[in-house]
Amino acid sequence: MIPRQAALSNTLRHFSSSARACVHISHIGKTPIPIPPNVTITQSQTSLQVKGPLGSTSVPLESYMKLAYPQENVLTIAVEDAEVKKQRSMWGLTRTLINNAVVGMTEGFTVPIYLVGVGYRAALEDDPRGTTNGGNGQRLNMKLGHSHNVYVPIPAHIKADVPSPTKITLFCTDKHLLGLFAARIRKWRPPEPYKGKGVFIGNEQIRIKSVKKK
Repeated sequence: MIPRQAALSNTLRHFSSSARACVHISHIGKTPIPIPPNVTITQSQTSLQVKGPLGSTSVPLESYMKLAYPQENVLTIAVEDAEVKKQRSMWGLTRTLINNAVVGMTEGFTVPIYLVGVGYRAALEDDPRGTTNGGNGQRLNMKLGHSHNVYVPIPAHIKADVPSPTKITLFCTDKHLLGLFAARIRKWRPPEPYKGKGVFIGNEQIRIKSVKKK
C-alpha cells in the first residue's frame, strides 16, 4: 500500500518560480509609415504637423510616444512602456491617425454612396443659404421615399459629385469627417432587410430576410 504522503506528492504539479518574459507589441503600431517626398512633417511636444499638396493637419501626440526615422521617408512609432495598456492602445491608434493624415494630405479619401429603391434619386444644387453655417454653397436634393424631398447642405470640407441619379461621390482630406457626413446621409434612409432598399455606403451589404407569412 502506497503511503498517503507519497500518493499526494505524485499528484502535485511542479511550477517554476522563474519570471516569464511577457512582451506586448502592437502589430498596427509597429508598422512603418512611408512618407512621400512632397509631405513635410513637423513634430512638437504635443502634436505632429503634416503638410502636403492638399493642405495641412495636425495629429495629437502623447508624451510617451517616440517617433524615429530609421530610413529616409520612413517613420516608425514606439512607446515608452508597451506593458501599460493605455500606451499600447494609443500606440496603434496614433499610428493610424498619422497614416490617415499623410494619405489625406496627398491623395484624400473618396467614398461612394448608392441610393437603392424605386424612385430614389439625388441631385446636386446650389444652397439658397449660401455658405452660412459652415456650408460650401451646395446641397444634396434627394428623393428617398418620403412625402417630401430631403435637403442636406454640404460642409465646406466636403466635395460632392453626383455622376448618376442613384450615386453620390464624396471627397475629403479627413477620413473621420468624411465618414461622419456619409453616415449623416445614410441616416435619412438606412438599408432595410426585407426589400433591400435604402442608402448604402461603399460596399455595404445587408442580409435579406424573408417575409413572414401568416
